[in-house]
Amino acid sequence: MNILAIGDVVGTQGCEFLRHHLPAIKRLKEIDICIANGENSAAGNGITPTSATHLLESGVDFITTGNHAFRRHEVYEYFNSDAPIIRPANYHHLTPGRGYDIIDKGRYSVAVINLAGTVYMEGADNPFDKADELLKELQGIKTVIVDFHAEATAEKRAMGFYLDGRVTALFGTHTHVQTSDACILPKGTAYITDLGMTGPVDSVLGVEPALAIEKLRTGMPVRFENPAGRTAMNACIFTIDEKTGKALSVEAITIE
Repeated sequence: MNILAIGDVVGTQGCEFLRHHLPAIKRLKEIDICIANGENSAAGNGITPTSATHLLESGVDFITTGNHAFRRHEVYEYFNSDAPIIRPANYHHLTPGRGYDIIDKGRYSVAVINLAGTVYMEGADNPFDKADELLKELQGIKTVIVDFHAEATAEKRAMGFYLDGRVTALFGTHTHVQTSDACILPKGTAYITDLGMTGPVDSVLGVEPALAIEKLRTGMPVRFENPAGRTAMNACIFTIDEKTGKALSVEAITIE
């Protein structure tokens, strides 16, 4: 089984680039399941029912999110629907949506868990404790994939080793720069610190450079915009033994 995990899809450019390239990637790499982080897929910021639907109609099977999940009020009910989208599981239980779900493929099932980091980020419950709690609920599922949406590299690495041997694969999202550490950890979990992003190449994490510089120099509020121009997709392919749920290989890729 080949699972394609796509880094944070940013704005209209990211959505359109994904729609144009994803079908060919899925055929070429024989992808069985495609997971994408869509929390920045709406123009400007956040995710909307329209941008989520765009991703799903383009070939994404499942959407994870992060700290921008609830940026747009119109998506709240969408999170509560049967749509294949989740938010971080360690958010307050009264927030819309759910923190994990199961992809049923008939001959096998795949559980996808979304967690948020707590270092340099908005308040959330302890992600390590939440991971333990959810894995108890998912004991019958052999293949478990985790999107850890976190800022600090150290927190992501720590979570990778904490869950090593207990989940099939863990990929980090949020920082929008693909890391060069894709590997199989010592106890068998496939891992990468950050998938990267799908969006404008000549940008600051998907934002028009001049606007990001203004924000950082002045500290004043700035309305972010996504620049036009070159676009790329960062992603990772996890090859998994569907009978055992064990990771066989991991490959980071970039499509331009």
